[in-house]
Amino acid sequence: MSSNHAVEILLVEDSPQDLELTLRALRKANLANRIHVARDGAEALEFMFCEGAYAARTIEDTPKVILLDLKLPKVDGLEVLRRLKGEPRTKATPVVVLTSSKEQRDLVESYHLGVNSYIVKPVNFEQFTQAVLELGMYWLLLNQRPGGER
Repeated sequence: MSSNHAVEILLVEDSPQDLELTLRALRKANLANRIHVARDGAEALEFMFCEGAYAARTIEDTPKVILLDLKLPKVDGLEVLRRLKGEPRTKATPVVVLTSSKEQRDLVESYHLGVNSYIVKPVNFEQFTQAVLELGMYWLLLNQRPGGER
């Protein structure tokens, strides 16, 4: 059973500009209430697997969606995705890659590893806000989770 303070979105982003842009877009879409930001892949994995600074978390309190950049320090986004989708406790958590990478191999590898969606960050703030709004509406409000949770 999740607590009322459970994180709904785990945002994994190391670029201060992209982080601010994403948070602004989430706020504009009224989706900024329960977000946790991880600034590198190692922190994202510690958060999800309740290790290190996040040892007090319970793994059952998984976010409704993870927004994952691919180009990350310490542990890159593809490795984070590989670990999350390879672990039964986190495999069902939806992961949306939100990246500036237009590399075909990143796209193919992400889907091969089990990503739920792959979005290339648009430069235009209005387009980006619209993409985040639609993303949030879908993953936070419409997507059905196992056990009937929304």
